[in-house]
Amino acid sequence: MPRPIIHDGETQREMTANEYAEYEALCDDLETQAEAAADKAAAAASGRAKLAALGLTHDEINALLGA
Repeated sequence: MPRPIIHDGETQREMTANEYAEYEALCDDLETQAEAAADKAAAAASGRAKLAALGLTHDEINALLGA
């Protein structure tokens, strides 16, 4: 797979091996952060659902969670 093209001023060139390694590492970090954010949102939704199942109202849940 060819490496991405960089627009370097007025020229275009393929990323160097070091630039591509940094690019891949950044993509991996962003993917990990996105997965962590999705997990956190799912946990929050699950917690809210459990509180609602205990009979708390929407307003009570928001008051408890500071939302």
